[in-house]
Amino acid sequence: MVLQWKIKTFDELTVHELYKILQLRMQVFVVEQQCAFPDADDNDQKAWHLCAWKEQKLVACARIFAPGAMYREAAIGRVVSAAQVRGTGVGKALMERSVLAVYQLFGRVPIKIGAQLYLKKFYERMGFVQDSDIYLEDNIEHIKMILP
Repeated sequence: MVLQWKIKTFDELTVHELYKILQLRMQVFVVEQQCAFPDADDNDQKAWHLCAWKEQKLVACARIFAPGAMYREAAIGRVVSAAQVRGTGVGKALMERSVLAVYQLFGRVPIKIGAQLYLKKFYERMGFVQDSDIYLEDNIEHIKMILP
């Protein structure tokens, strides 16, 4: 599958790109996962947005934060892929590219994520280790994980 990857700050995003990001996050987090939560959390403005496009359609994205913006460590969040690309390796590629983007932007620093518990093994295969007890976020079990 040929994807076009782009990384932009909030201010570099076009209105159309931002709309597609919000649309994908709403489709997955609100509709599919049936989780009503405040997605517009004032953190998009602090993030770099890594997006995967297939033929002008956004199929995956993630937010990347500098150390100190969300946690003491750098952070990756709002990791999401469209239903039609799940199981194709796009999610793994998104995380690999997100980690590389952190290293390119901020150096080889630790990275923290808030992971849905059911994805723990996925993130462990990428080198992340559990860093918290299980907690509920928007009524979904999560854990903090660190890539040292």
